[in-house]
Amino acid sequence: MPAYSPGSLVSARGRDWVVLPESADDLLVLRPLGGSDDDVAAVFPAFEDVGSARFAPPSPKDLGNQRDAGLLRSALRIGFRSGAGPFRSLAGIAVEPRAYQLVPLMMALRQKTVRMLISDDVGIGKTVEAGLIAAELLAQGGAERLAVLCSPALAEQWQEELRTKFGIDAELVLASTVSKLERGLDLGQSLFDRHPNVIVSTDFIKSTRHRDDFVRHCPDLVIVDEAHTCVAADDAAASTQNQLRYELLQRVADDAGRHLLLVTATPHSGKESAFRNLLGLIRPELATVELDSEAGRRLLAQHFVQRKRADVRQFLTVNDGLADDSLREDTSFPSDRHFKDETYRLSPAYRALLDDAIAYAGERVSAAGERGKREARIAWWSAIALLRSLVSSPRAAAQTLRTRSAAAVAATAEEADRLGAPLTSDAADSDAMEGLDAAPGAEIDGAGARLAHLADRAAELEGPDQDRKLAALVKHLKALLADGYNPIVFCRYIPTAEYVAAHLDGKLGKKSVVRSVTGTLSPQQRLQRIEELADEAGDDGAARRVLVATDCLSEGVNLQHHFDAVVHYDLAWNPTRHDQREGRVDRYGQKKDTVRVITLYGSDNGIDGKVLEVLIKKHRQILKDLGISVSVPDAASTGVTDALVEWLLMRDQRPDQEALFGLEELDRKAEELESEWNSAAERERTSRSRFAQRSIHPEEVAREVAAIRDTLGRSDEVHDFVRYALPALDGVLRGDGPGDFTADVSGTPAGLRDALAPVVGGDAVELGRAIPFRATAAVARGEAALVRTDPVVGALAGYVLNTALESDRNGKRAARRCGVIRTNAVATRTTLLLVRYRFHLTLPSRSGEKQLVAEDARLLAFQGSPAGAGWLPDEEALKLVEASADDNTDAVFGERTMARVLDGLPATADHLREYGKRLEAELHDSHRRVRSASGEIIRGLDVTVQDPADILGVYVYLPAGGVA
Repeated sequence: MPAYSPGSLVSARGRDWVVLPESADDLLVLRPLGGSDDDVAAVFPAFEDVGSARFAPPSPKDLGNQRDAGLLRSALRIGFRSGAGPFRSLAGIAVEPRAYQLVPLMMALRQKTVRMLISDDVGIGKTVEAGLIAAELLAQGGAERLAVLCSPALAEQWQEELRTKFGIDAELVLASTVSKLERGLDLGQSLFDRHPNVIVSTDFIKSTRHRDDFVRHCPDLVIVDEAHTCVAADDAAASTQNQLRYELLQRVADDAGRHLLLVTATPHSGKESAFRNLLGLIRPELATVELDSEAGRRLLAQHFVQRKRADVRQFLTVNDGLADDSLREDTSFPSDRHFKDETYRLSPAYRALLDDAIAYAGERVSAAGERGKREARIAWWSAIALLRSLVSSPRAAAQTLRTRSAAAVAATAEEADRLGAPLTSDAADSDAMEGLDAAPGAEIDGAGARLAHLADRAAELEGPDQDRKLAALVKHLKALLADGYNPIVFCRYIPTAEYVAAHLDGKLGKKSVVRSVTGTLSPQQRLQRIEELADEAGDDGAARRVLVATDCLSEGVNLQHHFDAVVHYDLAWNPTRHDQREGRVDRYGQKKDTVRVITLYGSDNGIDGKVLEVLIKKHRQILKDLGISVSVPDAASTGVTDALVEWLLMRDQRPDQEALFGLEELDRKAEELESEWNSAAERERTSRSRFAQRSIHPEEVAREVAAIRDTLGRSDEVHDFVRYALPALDGVLRGDGPGDFTADVSGTPAGLRDALAPVVGGDAVELGRAIPFRATAAVARGEAALVRTDPVVGALAGYVLNTALESDRNGKRAARRCGVIRTNAVATRTTLLLVRYRFHLTLPSRSGEKQLVAEDARLLAFQGSPAGAGWLPDEEALKLVEASADDNTDAVFGERTMARVLDGLPATADHLREYGKRLEAELHDSHRRVRSASGEIIRGLDVTVQDPADILGVYVYLPAGGVA
């Protein structure tokens, strides 16, 4: 029984296959020639007929036209899932990374053990950057298992991102799933051993009961999302939950051989000690090193990347130090947020209710203060809950007035603060967002009857007649919808969101669809509700979508494909929350150039105006000046809101002079906040300058981007491929120019429709629903991206390639393997060869050597006959793909010409072999270059070209009007 080396061709089961490195003498692991990893099969040579195969030459009878060489080359490159370049995962993932997103990956590959803090701005794509590193480490064998630690609300989104974009299947380990997972374990087995890739709720796993098991069996690659919530400043009183998270990460980081990726857009927010604690998890000496020194900055630069949108909006340009703009990449972030603050005044009945409620709350706070500290804190949190819900909506107010205060059960003042603060404050790094959109309670001992009366009055105020805030919302939403926007309305409390959605339904026009999403839904149900809203609105350009949501959607969820405006129905008392809300739509992939933001505030409720002036507008100004968000200093911000509430409650309880003093105290607190905030902003500005990403020069990125595009193709190549291939297969395209277009594929061959159906749905392939093709990689469900990794593009490329290789196939074919073209682009007979090379790679890693088979496609051209070939430079060969047919070619003459060229092709074997050896050397150098800083993962690297190469296409170009 013959032995077959990896990369060689064999024939079995009626088709040709490539032998993969996992094969043994008695078991061959095979990938179909031209197929993907999904088609890999195992064959036992002892029981099945297996023989050596050579790639069949083209048939001179199967001639195509001038476009076939380009189409076949593009189809081949798009179909590569195991490219030969140094980034092993890029050919196989379903996302095309932006050039700037390769920077963290290149930094990671220069480390033996990857330790990174990825802190790019909101909307730049930190999840993709972390996913790229994870996919690459798993593909190379540098890591074997993966754990993602994140908020439970974001767990299912992480699972979906890893599965759909990176081909990584991960199990959810949450409080709601762990019992089921543990039932399937063997005796003594850890679920972290049973499931190699997991997505774990940080708040679930930090408890002492589960933490020890996780640390003992922790995977060798860990990603921590929103890592800033896992550390605290040394001078701050960290919550128990926060401290547990930090202790967990310290134990995970203690294993010096574990890869660790920390992901956060706000690594320090002006808090130097919190930033140092975060850095200490990456590398202990970073917690104390002098970062103002050159040595300190150099050390940090190996592990830290932090960029704002302005840094990457245009990348790889002459401004980055490159010689030209040939590799320039523009990323379509929205250019601006258009802010508009809209006011409303309370109706007389609402004004009277608010005054009575404030008077009641003030009395309770004063009386409680005489009874003791515990009673005072319970009354304080009850008062804040009452004020915030009244300002939110009549329905939230009624529910709060009828619900017992969470703080009322507290045994101490400290416990009252712990129970009351999360439900009434808007801390950007709360222990968990889940459950915090429930309306808080205000009832405390002995106040039931009075509060019940206030609750009845609140319930009577529902509707736009008495609730002028709701009336103002309807007015401003109609204006947004008329301007073509699809807004999200953010509310603080669940009752408010449900109330607003109910009253908006049917009030905004026949083609407007209104839905609500709150914390009453699970994270998966929330995403499902959003998709249902998008589906119901449909593709009608006149249809509008309105989503009413609580802050359960303000973090981590990407909503830019369906929405492009934000309305803050309730003011948050932490402006970072506003930035988080706006960041759901203001991110990469947003089609609108300007995102609209409307902030509703009451001019006469005593609260909103001051919060807007002191907190929200100041935050916007810093964002405008720096281009990034700087979190409000917590203690100073709380001082302002506390002073505001105290002044509001006590103004009717004190003489005029004392009330005036309270207002002066509020102004003093506001000045202190502004001073501290300005200092934090200046520290952030200095930090951005000191720690700008300099470890990878743009020239290094440009070199790798050029190599990737040479191997896997460019975005404009994919665009041209789809635009030419689909019409050649009877697809109907609508939309001209270089941008977006739609395609009706219902008339294409059955084989292509079968390949597309699982990707786009049966209604698109059979009923003619147009498939939108977008020039951006960030597309919504039901759309196709004009990138090589999009499943629609991949299905089309696979069909074009497979039908080209089957010359006896009946029906429409977009490309053929040979052609004879008369053109003005050549002065003498020139032959273009499309050649596929296969490489056997040996990649050393921490877990041992990994054997891979990779592919590359090249265009080679020569003038004259094959025996006396004058070989052209690569760039001249590439130009022939663009050559047009300027004269007709007689079919019989073309067939004879092609037959003569094909007969002489063996004479080109030496050149093809020499060219393959050159590619082999270039690949070896590129693998070494990317891993240049880690000598241990270079030793043992080997690249060997497989001989002979496959000649997929042969195209002869003759001078127009000439005689052969």
